Amino acid sequence: MFSTDMTTPVLYLSHGAPPLADDRRWTAELADVSAGLDRPTAILIVSAHWEAAPLTLAATETVPLLYDFGGFPERYYQVKYAAPGAPQLADQVRKLLHSPGTPVYDDPTRGLDHGAYVPLKEMYPDADIPVLQVSMPTLDPTELFRIGQKLEPLRDQGVLIVGSGFTTHNLREMNFAAGSDAPAPNWSIEFDDWTRRALESQDVDALIDFLHKAPAATIAHPRTEHFAPLFVTLGAAAHHLPTAQTVINGFWYGLSKRSWQIG
Repeated sequence: MFSTDMTTPVLYLSHGAPPLADDRRWTAELADVSAGLDRPTAILIVSAHWEAAPLTLAATETVPLLYDFGGFPERYYQVKYAAPGAPQLADQVRKLLHSPGTPVYDDPTRGLDHGAYVPLKEMYPDADIPVLQVSMPTLDPTELFRIGQKLEPLRDQGVLIVGSGFTTHNLREMNFAAGSDAPAPNWSIEFDDWTRRALESQDVDALIDFLHKAPAATIAHPRTEHFAPLFVTLGAAAHHLPTAQTVINGFWYGLSKRSWQIG
């Protein structure tokens, strides 16, 4: 598929809603993350906004973006990100993930959703790196970790594997009137700090069981789809967890933007 001597790091990014792209601090931080990486041969991204079982691969050629949100100003629906498709990467993913009883589907018309294109547009604004989005077939952390483990060989081929979610995500508890830089609520601070410490200590078992182990877990994640991509990232970096480092931190309207690079 690809030829490279590098083992590419993996990322878990708190991607935010489309308006987060207006936050100059966040966009600068994302640009710094990509500037610190060797140029990937391709990008494989798992977004909180695509759950589909069996596991499904999105379009392998350039198709229109999926504006999977509502109620925003028109300019957010005019954003373009015409990254090349990644048919070679898709073939490789099929080989790594397909097994008897575990099919891999294709959705050739599905464009990148905002969990994919919002951060990538800030990291690689020229849209000149092939991108493949892969669905989450389940929210079960153990199974997502195993999927990540199967994808790990792609790192030796220069593929950047990205899990895109949000370290805390409870839209009902967001206080928009307080402003984006207002002090975060205790539940978000406590969950963010617990997650940071668990990853620093490489306690994958605790992270997988976060709903029972983490403080305020069901408030931080009333539904777990935004934390779930982290487990694909952890699986793909299972042999490099000691290298995990926070590359973005802080809060946005009370939600933790903490993002990690591993490897």
